[in-house]
Formats: sequence, structure tokens, C-alpha cells
Amino acid sequence: MENKEMILEQAKKYNSFYFYDESKIISAANRLKEDFNGIEFLYSLKSNPAPAIVKTIVSQGFGADAASLEEVKLAKRFGLPPEKIQYSAPGKSKVDIEGALAISTIIADSTNEVFLIEEMAKERNMTAEIGIRINPNFTFLGDEGISSKFGIDENQMYEWIPKLSTLNHIKIVGIHVHLRSQELKAEVLEAYYKKMLLLAIAFQEAIGYRLTFINMGSGLGIPYAKKDIPLDTKYLGEKTFSFMKDFQEKLEGVKLILETGRYVVGESGYYITRVMDKKVSMGTTFIILHNTLNGFIRPSLAQLVLHYAKENTPDGSEPLFTSKDAFQFVPLTEEKEEEEVTLMGNLCTASDVIARDMMMPKLNVGDFIAISNAGSYGAVLSPMQFSWQSPPPQLILRCDGSVMDAYD
Repeated sequence: MENKEMILEQAKKYNSFYFYDESKIISAANRLKEDFNGIEFLYSLKSNPAPAIVKTIVSQGFGADAASLEEVKLAKRFGLPPEKIQYSAPGKSKVDIEGALAISTIIADSTNEVFLIEEMAKERNMTAEIGIRINPNFTFLGDEGISSKFGIDENQMYEWIPKLSTLNHIKIVGIHVHLRSQELKAEVLEAYYKKMLLLAIAFQEAIGYRLTFINMGSGLGIPYAKKDIPLDTKYLGEKTFSFMKDFQEKLEGVKLILETGRYVVGESGYYITRVMDKKVSMGTTFIILHNTLNGFIRPSLAQLVLHYAKENTPDGSEPLFTSKDAFQFVPLTEEKEEEEVTLMGNLCTASDVIARDMMMPKLNVGDFIAISNAGSYGAVLSPMQFSWQSPPPQLILRCDGSVMDAYD
């Protein structure tokens, strides 16, 4: 395991903590920039909004995908201009729109939002350049759309476009579609990107002018289970560049944007937790860990899903559940002898379990376990107020070798 000594040094101070590696974040960002020629990237702030991480990613030239007004404000704190901050979420309030109008590019999620933005822009005597989220007549895997709480159905959108002529304080300059996360098959994303470009061309023809941007959403996955094959970003980038050349005449000057989802940060982090107690009950050896469900909830959610699913492993439901065996549990011990254990947390609930009947090197009170893939959707999802336990700090190993609080 990388950085084991540094992690153990921090473990002298804390019972549980997140440990992020800045060099891995930069490496993932550089891979995207190298493999996708001519594409702009937005970092999905909801995956991990720790300021030190956001600062690192912004320094790589990425913009921000914001899902709330507070995330918009966070992106602005790091100097991003409105055209580099896209605010996309359903159910925006008047307060949300008022706060974000001047400092971001708002992506309207419904016709109601379009009219609300028009009203706000009229009050300010401005023309707001916005995007519109579309629920298209296709999915990642098929050529028929499905119902969704996100966006405007493609057919409804075409019927509604003539009403735009009555709106004098907004201009739709881009479209946004996001259908799925955590895709590892480049061929699936390739087909989706081509559909997106055709949708953009059809939308331009319907509104009668050229767009400024096409936000194709995310979908970029990372390997969780050991059997997972990493996404071939080089192949996908070459195919995307080829599409851009094919459609150059109709889309010249239009920015193509991808949201990073978990891709840039997911593999950069470990969650470290201390063995607080060890006991045997009716033949089962329980390892009691510090702050599991309430520190890093996703392994506990996976166990809950798998426990009730029995033999039928369900499809992923991101970002809460990805798959069976999505996390590796690395014992930070030199012990070689193994035993079968169940890993549980220190909360007063039987649901606080992260692994059952697992063979591991023998652990003693005071030892530590590191859990992989904790760089994204970790602390942000976890119910840290539950039982008023002390929340785990979030630390980042900088490229210069120093370790700091990611929220400083």
C-alpha cells in the first residue's frame, strides 16, 4: 500500500480519518487533459468539496459542476468566472437563482425554471445566458428515452421552443444531458457522445442559432472491484476528437464539456479506521472499528443492500451503491496469521457493518484498517451527526510531502 508510513504517522493522532493523495488527483486530471483533445472539464463538486481538493483541481484548469448555490459560491471563492461554473440541479428556488445568476451559468431544469430565470433577469435589466437540461429520446444503452425527474423531455422541448420568442431577458446558449455515472466501457460512452452531438445539432436547427456549449455530463467510471477494467480514456478521447471533426461544420466554435464525476478524486483517497475492540460471540469474531457507517457510509450501505438482496446482486444506484466488492479493506499490520472476522462500527445500531465473514490477518485493539476508493462520495454522504460521534478529519498529502487538513 502506498504512503503506509505516512498514514500510520497520522494514525497516532486520530482514531479515524480520510487521507487524500494530491499527486493522484493531479495524475488523473492530467490523464483526462492528455487523452481528450479540445474538451473542457468541470469538476463535480458534490463528489468531494474539500477546499484543498477543489483548489488543486481548479489549478489544473478545470471548471466546476455545481449542484447547489453553496457549491456555486465555493467555486467562485477559487476565482472561477461565471462561464466556468455550471449550476445544474432540479428544483432551484428563487433564492438559488438570485444568488447564482451573476456568478454562474445556470442550467434550467424545467420550463418553470426558464420563466423564473427570465423574471429574475428582467428585474436586473440583464440578459441571462443559460443552458437547458434535456431528457433525451435515448439512454446510454438504447435509442428510446425513459422518464426522469431531470430536465425537459426532448419532444416537449421542441414543442416549447417557439415560446422562447416571448422571453427577452434570457438566451439559451447551451444544452446539458447527464444520464448515468460510473461507466467503465469506452464503447458505451462513445455511442452516447455521438448521440449527444446529433442532439445538439438538432437543437441548434430548432432554435435557429449556434450554441456556445454542449455539456455531455459525466459517466466516467473508476475501477472499484479488483475485476474491474479501467476506462480506456485514450480510446474514448480519440473517438470523441474524431466525432468533433466529423461534425465540425455544424458545431464549429461550440465548446464540448465533460463533467468529471468521481473520476479525478475517487481513487485518491483512503478511509482509515482504528480497531477499538475485539470480541467473540457464539463463534463469530467481531472487530469493532471507529466511525464506519457514520464516517464512511458507502461500505455499510453495500452490506445492507447485499444482505437484503441475498443471492441477486442488484444494479448500482449511484452514488450510494456501486457493486459487490467495491472496496478493499487493507489491514495495516505485519501479522501473517489469518482469521475469519466480521467488521463492524461503534454505533448503537446493528446496521453498522462493513464486511461479514472475511478472512483477514489477525487484528488487535489499536491496529488500523484502510478502506480504498474513499476519495469521492465519502464524507459528503456520511451521517456524521448520528450519535454525536467526533467526525473524522480529512487530510491531504500534498505534492511537497506535507500533510494538511483538507478544510484549512
